[in-house]
Amino acid sequence: MSLTSIAGKFFLPRQKELERHTDHAEELQSEVLSYLLERGKETEYGRNHLFNMTKSYEDFVRNVPVNTYEELKGDIDRMRHGEHNVLWPGQVRWYAKSSGTTNDKSKFIPVSHEGLRNIHYQGGKDVVALYLKNNPASRIFDGKSLILGGSHSPNYNQHGSLVGDLSAILIENINPLANLARVPKKSTALLSDFEVKRDRIARETMGKNVTTLSGVPSWMLSVLVRVMELSGKQHLEDVWPNLEVFWHGGIAFTPYRRQYEQLITSPRMHYMETYNASEGFFGIQSDPTDASMLLMLDYGVFYEFIPMDEYGTDNPTVVPLSGVETGRNYAMLISTSCGLWRYLIGDTVRFTSKNPYKFIITGRTKYFINAFGEELIMDNAEKALAYACEQTGAEVREYTAAPVYMDADAKCRHQWLVEFAKEPADLQEFSNLLDRKLQEINSDYEAKRSHDITLQHLELIQARPELFNDWLKSKGKLGGQHKVPRLSNSRKNIEELLAMNE
Repeated sequence: MSLTSIAGKFFLPRQKELERHTDHAEELQSEVLSYLLERGKETEYGRNHLFNMTKSYEDFVRNVPVNTYEELKGDIDRMRHGEHNVLWPGQVRWYAKSSGTTNDKSKFIPVSHEGLRNIHYQGGKDVVALYLKNNPASRIFDGKSLILGGSHSPNYNQHGSLVGDLSAILIENINPLANLARVPKKSTALLSDFEVKRDRIARETMGKNVTTLSGVPSWMLSVLVRVMELSGKQHLEDVWPNLEVFWHGGIAFTPYRRQYEQLITSPRMHYMETYNASEGFFGIQSDPTDASMLLMLDYGVFYEFIPMDEYGTDNPTVVPLSGVETGRNYAMLISTSCGLWRYLIGDTVRFTSKNPYKFIITGRTKYFINAFGEELIMDNAEKALAYACEQTGAEVREYTAAPVYMDADAKCRHQWLVEFAKEPADLQEFSNLLDRKLQEINSDYEAKRSHDITLQHLELIQARPELFNDWLKSKGKLGGQHKVPRLSNSRKNIEELLAMNE
């Protein structure tokens, strides 16, 4: 009997519990809201917002405002300096460093003990539970898990308090028994210099029996390429013959899928998407035949949603889970056991099912282009790029796009800067396919492109190799959970990249 078949029995009760997500979704969310209010009522925030008098969702909406990071920043900074009972009971010792706001380079997301245990680690356990349910012949526990993490540092010199990538906080606090099943060693996993870390991970893991991978697709691919360079093998299964699954999240997998499938040709390889962020663990791909993810409803996260066609207006509609519609784009609000209350996380989602609640990530509230009424979102961009790659045999490594509001000839267009892992034979053909597919899947873009009157054909610029990594490195954001901003109404990022592309 394999170790996996023995360990798998411990996941059976949870697999049964997860069935409640189909028939008792609203009940699960009501239980979460009651728990959060009960735990939060003795905090400063809870007293200021009448948690002890909040008995219903309607009371919650009336008493608690919608918050961005800016509204909670002052309280979070006090917590980082050691104050107790501010946004969550007791002292919160861990802070996940996330991409910044307009005014700050970084956000610092509180990660409470409850949040660590009941949100982040529970999400990891449920990924395994759902994977084993779909793959009963799995042998994942008979080998090692390669978990790619970031780094952390002391928080304001507070004793025992850390700030850094969420992945580093998870590795730092993981059950010591779990360390026996993961690689690389902890000191390597927490290195801050990604280029050094990449090489050490490759060298440490080549001789191990790696069965699972977990991390951000772009950074994991960089590590795997180094493994191939050092090993001299043609395919990854020649290095790790028992590799069977990559649990990925953080960025869309579509631009990287072909590169992974070329690197790993084994028919036994699986890919499973997760939605885990600094703010929480929200979704898991529960069905390998369905790209959408199951919304996780019993983790200490209460969800609300703002229709994107109302986002940014003075009084947008806000609905709980029961009020969402399939096929509509929403900005997501969360209240969590880490002390985030009605917090705009910045991601946008679209539900594909309500029984159970399943969704796809469509982009970021700040990562879109709407310079001319075209409302281009990341979901459009990913699908159009995938189509152009499929038609031309090209492979995209990284990209970003921004509008050119008006050039010397009074022409307006979108400008795409694309770094290819495999170049198309004809760059203009790729550009034409991309532009045509965007029109096909986005009616607003199509209308603005009509007869080249408002919006001209997109401009495609090829990036030199490693441009995006060099740009991230210049900002101290190489590795970890850092991501390239894909779409923006601002030209700041693309101008910096174009200057480095010369």
